[in-house]
Amino acid sequence: MRVIFLKDVARVGKKHDVKEVNDGYALNFLFPNKLAEMATAKSLGDLEKRQKEIIVEREVQEDLLMKNLEQIKGKTIIIKGKANEKGSLFSAIHKKEIKVELEKEHKIEIGEDFIILDKPIKELGEFEIPIEIKHKKSSFKLVVEKI
Repeated sequence: MRVIFLKDVARVGKKHDVKEVNDGYALNFLFPNKLAEMATAKSLGDLEKRQKEIIVEREVQEDLLMKNLEQIKGKTIIIKGKANEKGSLFSAIHKKEIKVELEKEHKIEIGEDFIILDKPIKELGEFEIPIEIKHKKSSFKLVVEKI
Protein backbone atom coordinates (compact mmCIF):
# COMPACT_ATOMS: atom_id res chain seq x y z
CA MET A 1 0.00 0.00 0.00
CA ARG A 2 1.32 3.47 -0.89
CA VAL A 3 1.24 5.98 1.92
CA ILE A 4 2.25 9.59 2.51
CA PHE A 5 4.03 10.10 5.83
CA LEU A 6 2.61 12.89 7.97
CA LYS A 7 5.42 12.66 10.53
CA ASP A 8 8.91 11.16 10.64
CA VAL A 9 8.86 7.45 11.42
CA ALA A 10 12.24 6.01 12.40
CA ARG A 11 13.78 3.63 9.87
CA VAL A 12 10.66 3.81 7.66
CA GLY A 13 10.16 7.28 6.21
CA LYS A 14 10.33 11.00 6.74
CA LYS A 15 7.55 13.56 6.71
CA HIS A 16 6.09 14.05 3.19
CA ASP A 17 7.75 10.87 1.81
CA VAL A 18 5.61 8.65 -0.41
CA LYS A 19 6.48 4.99 0.16
CA GLU A 20 5.16 1.49 -0.26
CA VAL A 21 4.54 -0.28 3.07
CA ASN A 22 2.83 -3.48 4.15
CA ASP A 23 -0.97 -3.22 4.34
CA GLY A 24 -1.07 -4.48 7.93
CA TYR A 25 1.59 -2.01 9.06
CA ALA A 26 -0.31 0.88 7.49
CA LEU A 27 -3.75 -0.18 8.73
CA ASN A 28 -2.72 -1.24 12.24
CA PHE A 29 0.01 1.26 13.11
CA LEU A 30 0.51 4.19 10.74
CA PHE A 31 -3.12 5.21 10.16
CA PRO A 32 -4.40 4.85 13.78
CA ASN A 33 -1.43 6.86 15.10
CA LYS A 34 -1.89 9.50 12.37
CA LEU A 35 1.66 8.97 11.13
CA ALA A 36 0.61 8.49 7.52
CA GLU A 37 -2.31 8.71 5.13
CA MET A 38 -3.23 6.70 2.06
CA ALA A 39 -1.62 8.01 -1.14
CA THR A 40 -4.63 8.85 -3.33
CA ALA A 41 -4.65 11.18 -6.32
CA LYS A 42 -6.15 13.95 -4.18
CA SER A 43 -3.68 13.51 -1.30
CA LEU A 44 -0.74 13.44 -3.73
CA GLY A 45 -1.98 16.71 -5.24
CA ASP A 46 -2.28 18.24 -1.77
CA LEU A 47 1.24 17.04 -0.96
CA GLU A 48 2.60 18.74 -4.07
CA LYS A 49 0.91 22.02 -3.05
CA ARG A 50 2.31 21.73 0.50
CA GLN A 51 5.82 21.12 -0.82
CA LYS A 52 5.61 24.23 -3.03
CA GLU A 53 4.42 26.28 -0.05
CA ILE A 54 7.32 24.93 2.04
CA ILE A 55 9.82 25.94 -0.68
CA VAL A 56 8.39 29.47 -0.83
CA GLU A 57 8.42 29.72 2.96
CA ARG A 58 12.08 28.62 3.10
CA GLU A 59 13.02 31.24 0.51
CA VAL A 60 11.28 33.96 2.53
CA GLN A 61 13.07 32.81 5.70
CA GLU A 62 16.43 32.78 3.91
CA ASP A 63 15.83 36.32 2.61
CA LEU A 64 14.99 37.45 6.14
CA LEU A 65 18.12 35.77 7.51
CA MET A 66 20.27 37.48 4.87
CA LYS A 67 18.78 40.88 5.81
CA ASN A 68 19.48 40.14 9.46
CA LEU A 69 23.03 39.14 8.53
CA GLU A 70 23.57 42.55 6.91
CA GLN A 71 22.02 44.38 9.88
CA ILE A 72 24.28 42.69 12.39
CA LYS A 73 27.57 43.98 10.96
CA GLY A 74 29.31 46.25 13.42
CA LYS A 75 26.78 45.73 16.22
CA THR A 76 27.89 45.23 19.81
CA ILE A 77 26.07 43.29 22.49
CA ILE A 78 26.89 43.32 26.17
CA ILE A 79 26.41 40.36 28.47
CA LYS A 80 27.07 40.67 32.18
CA GLY A 81 28.06 37.73 34.33
CA LYS A 82 29.45 36.89 37.72
CA ALA A 83 33.22 36.48 37.67
CA ASN A 84 36.10 36.00 40.08
CA GLU A 85 39.06 38.39 40.57
CA LYS A 86 41.01 36.79 37.71
CA GLY A 87 38.21 37.48 35.22
CA SER A 88 36.92 33.94 34.88
CA LEU A 89 33.16 33.60 34.67
CA PHE A 90 31.35 31.29 37.09
CA SER A 91 29.05 30.09 34.29
CA ALA A 92 30.05 30.04 30.63
CA ILE A 93 28.22 31.96 27.91
CA HIS A 94 26.75 29.71 25.23
CA LYS A 95 25.18 30.32 21.82
CA LYS A 96 21.71 30.42 23.34
CA GLU A 97 22.53 33.35 25.64
CA ILE A 98 24.16 35.21 22.76
CA LYS A 99 21.08 34.64 20.57
CA VAL A 100 18.73 35.89 23.30
CA GLU A 101 20.78 39.06 23.92
CA LEU A 102 20.98 39.74 20.17
CA GLU A 103 17.21 39.60 19.94
CA LYS A 104 16.73 41.66 23.10
CA GLU A 105 19.23 44.44 22.34
CA HIS A 106 18.97 44.76 18.55
CA LYS A 107 15.72 42.95 17.60
CA ILE A 108 17.65 40.72 15.20
CA GLU A 109 16.71 37.05 15.04
CA ILE A 110 19.54 34.68 14.14
CA GLY A 111 19.32 30.96 14.88
CA GLU A 112 21.83 29.37 17.24
CA ASP A 113 22.97 27.12 14.38
CA PHE A 114 24.38 30.11 12.49
CA ILE A 115 26.43 31.50 15.39
CA ILE A 116 29.94 30.08 15.18
CA LEU A 117 31.39 29.51 18.62
CA ASP A 118 34.19 26.95 19.04
CA LYS A 119 33.68 26.71 22.78
CA PRO A 120 31.62 28.57 25.39
CA ILE A 121 33.05 31.88 26.56
CA LYS A 122 34.43 31.60 30.09
CA GLU A 123 36.19 34.92 30.71
CA LEU A 124 35.57 38.66 30.69
CA GLY A 125 36.57 40.74 27.67
CA GLU A 126 35.67 41.54 24.07
CA PHE A 127 35.11 38.84 21.49
CA GLU A 128 34.39 38.90 17.77
CA ILE A 129 31.56 36.43 17.15
CA PRO A 130 31.29 35.17 13.55
CA ILE A 131 27.99 34.26 11.90
CA GLU A 132 27.67 32.22 8.73
CA ILE A 133 24.51 31.70 6.71
CA LYS A 134 24.72 29.86 3.40
CA HIS A 135 28.43 30.69 2.92
CA LYS A 136 27.84 34.38 3.65
CA LYS A 137 29.72 35.59 6.70
CA SER A 138 29.34 38.45 9.11
CA SER A 139 30.32 39.16 12.69
CA PHE A 140 29.53 41.29 15.69
CA LYS A 141 31.28 42.24 18.90
CA LEU A 142 30.39 40.61 22.21
CA VAL A 143 31.48 42.39 25.37
CA VAL A 144 31.43 40.33 28.55
CA GLU A 145 31.39 42.46 31.69
CA LYS A 146 31.43 41.69 35.39
CA ILE A 147 28.24 42.25 37.35
